[in-house]
Amino acid sequence: MTYGWHGGSERAGPGAFPPPPRTPSGLFPSNAPIRPSYREPYPVTGAGVAVGALVAFAWLLLFGLLGRNVAGYAWWTLLAGGLAWVAAAVLVRHGDRGIATGVAIVTAGGWSIAAAIVATRWAQTGDWPLW
Repeated sequence: MTYGWHGGSERAGPGAFPPPPRTPSGLFPSNAPIRPSYREPYPVTGAGVAVGALVAFAWLLLFGLLGRNVAGYAWWTLLAGGLAWVAAAVLVRHGDRGIATGVAIVTAGGWSIAAAIVATRWAQTGDWPLW
């Protein structure tokens, strides 16, 4: 006969102790209402994303207008996008994540447009326009 950790027999019988109680895993809901253990301090909202998108669009537009040619436009857009992403990173850590999302999305789109313009000019002239 072998003995388990509780000193009783391993076999179920009249002298065996009941198994230790299990803690619920949370997979199946219990009768008691469970409050969430984590709540987003700054939830992402559609309005926040829209505000971030509009601000980033205006920011990239103003910087893009500083360029006098394709190379100037591309460099100004790259600089403005880098500054916008730094601001978005700060907002993600310490501010509104919705605004940061809008800024990041529009900045990526602005960089894509600048890259397409540079590629089109390069294809037309055969000369790399950024140097």
